[in-house]
Amino acid sequence: MSIEQGVGKTRSGLFSRLFGALRKPEEEPVTDEWLDRLEEALLRADLSVSLVDPVMLQVRDVVREGRAKTVPKVLDAVRDALVAVIPPAAEAPAGTPRVILVVGVNGSGKTTFAAKLAKRLRDGGEKPLLAAADTFRAAAIEQLESWAQRLQLPVVSGRPGGDPAAVVFDAIQAARSRGNSVVIADTAGRLHTKGYLMDELEKIVRVAGRAREGAPDEVLLVLDGTQGQNAILQAREFTKAAKVTGLVVTKLDGTAKGGAVFAIANDLGLPVRWLGVGEKAEDLVPMDARAYVTAMLPNG
Repeated sequence: MSIEQGVGKTRSGLFSRLFGALRKPEEEPVTDEWLDRLEEALLRADLSVSLVDPVMLQVRDVVREGRAKTVPKVLDAVRDALVAVIPPAAEAPAGTPRVILVVGVNGSGKTTFAAKLAKRLRDGGEKPLLAAADTFRAAAIEQLESWAQRLQLPVVSGRPGGDPAAVVFDAIQAARSRGNSVVIADTAGRLHTKGYLMDELEKIVRVAGRAREGAPDEVLLVLDGTQGQNAILQAREFTKAAKVTGLVVTKLDGTAKGGAVFAIANDLGLPVRWLGVGEKAEDLVPMDARAYVTAMLPNG
């Protein structure tokens, strides 16, 4: 599924609020009333007040100065402002094997993302190895093993109740001996309110560094796009326990609040690396801020 298909519900919600059933953007006059509708539509798409306020201030300045006299031109200004919110992803120095930790709460799509990422990297010519390090839930181990079998990917698993840091350590060692280029570790779906689980995440980070100096290379935080602003609260806690390098926003095809992607990135100052736009293994796409905002808020 493409980005455009994945944000279809968000796009439909925005258009119905902005133009109703009949009007086309080029037919809509730029009035104060319409700008108020635009502000409300952005808020209902779950862009935060702290983001919408400066965006609308910028848009109203553009209109007042005569640089945007039509609705399509106003929408151009909105898109430019939103694209600027997404920080660029830095190229992290990577050792061999590259180590990616996947973190997030249960139900965010974390385990599924780990499998989809491994498939995408393999299709791109890499040799990924999955690590089922969510030992707190036997179901999570089984789920990742099922994905690995379906996608014909190698996996190192821990036993239920075992030490998740040990699984990550063993996976890195196994990847080195087998010639795998990247380890993708699915960590426990820890509740961000549980202190001891956050301590466990910190331990995984330390042990990964002992298994390969400088690891992990990436810590990707998976957030459920249907949670919108609530995902920010989770993210703040995770960034305390591990140096999160990027965000993954999933389940965007099931929500009309896809604007939360920009609110989350703006609040945390972190790049959005991947988007989950469907249930299939192929429904994982790299974040392209311009493509995303154009799909969410097109001219027609």
